[in-house]
Amino acid sequence: MKTEKRSLGAEIAEIVKQVTGNSGHTLPLHEPEFSGNEWAYVKECLDTGWVSSVGRFVERLENDLAAYTGSGYAVAVVNGTAALHIALLLSGVEPGEEVLIPSLTFVATANAVSYCQAVPHFVDVDRLTLGLDPIRLHDYLQEIGERRGDKGLYNRKTGRRIRAVVPMHTFGHPVDMDALLDVCQQYGLEVVEDAAESLGSKYKGRHTGTFGRFGALSFNGNKVVTTGGGGAILTQDKKLAEMAKHLTTTAKLSHPWVYKHDRIGYNYRMPNINAALGCAQLEKLPEFLARKRKLAEKYREGFKAVSGISFFSEPEHAESNYWLNAIILNEPDMQLRDEILQETNKHGFLTRPIWTPLHLLPMYADCPRMELTVTMELEGKVINLPSGPSIIREEL
Repeated sequence: MKTEKRSLGAEIAEIVKQVTGNSGHTLPLHEPEFSGNEWAYVKECLDTGWVSSVGRFVERLENDLAAYTGSGYAVAVVNGTAALHIALLLSGVEPGEEVLIPSLTFVATANAVSYCQAVPHFVDVDRLTLGLDPIRLHDYLQEIGERRGDKGLYNRKTGRRIRAVVPMHTFGHPVDMDALLDVCQQYGLEVVEDAAESLGSKYKGRHTGTFGRFGALSFNGNKVVTTGGGGAILTQDKKLAEMAKHLTTTAKLSHPWVYKHDRIGYNYRMPNINAALGCAQLEKLPEFLARKRKLAEKYREGFKAVSGISFFSEPEHAESNYWLNAIILNEPDMQLRDEILQETNKHGFLTRPIWTPLHLLPMYADCPRMELTVTMELEGKVINLPSGPSIIREEL
């Protein structure tokens, strides 16, 4: 049996080598590419001295993001976690309330809830999207939820109010938002989209991050578009956008020289030098997405004949950015998963497993949760492959 497991890892490594054309050097999971105006825009910041939170590139990035995503407004911040934190606060999440999030997500989703002194409440995901499962969520809320008139939905087991739902678009694959919005409307829940991984992804023709009251984007170094470190808050509401910008600029009241602050604020504003990088990256986004879709097609074709695994393709309702390509074992097998990871990494391909489910982490072990059958299954099945846009640059 061990021989078969090792041979599958070697076979996968060989296919990755053939698809990427890579041999002899390390291939990261998602390497950034700087092939446009990045040097020129960053140099302008250095030459003019506008490197901090004020400058023309911050406003330009916000306008460009709003236009690209179809969001009414975008507010640039220092990272995606900060974007999610402010979005939750402005959605009315209060200390002691519960926020429904997938257990199968990056830890930042739960951390942002905790920053609000609220409680993450873990729900299961859908095999077809890898994101939150609206159907099972509906059934679960029928079981544990209790409407208390105008006060909203309460968890009858804990006595706490359930305020919001945070769907996360896993690896850039959109959640079934129509079904989820129906559930949230029925139960009076706010929707804040964790769209950190899904810049360029669309659900039925509409960009992710624009369905809920807020959406949160990330521009970390491993994302499709990077600002080094950065993120953005998306919203259709002008007043909420203005408040988001106010809170993320330490809640300072506008004045030429007086330092007055009208509430607890956060030093979350994106620096101009990071925004400059982002503006140049955003100019290349259509090309990046085209290359990444081509890479996904090559992986899909390459793994078609391999038994025991499948390549994860975008859901029917979606146009995904394929931020991270993934193969999925037919059956959960942590030993086999780890042997494949070991074999591919030995060949210089920095493959990675999906995240450890958050309810298994010590700080979140006591949080409320539904039965997480699919989450636990996927932990032992998913392997991410090198997915950067530069992998097939020469081919296009």
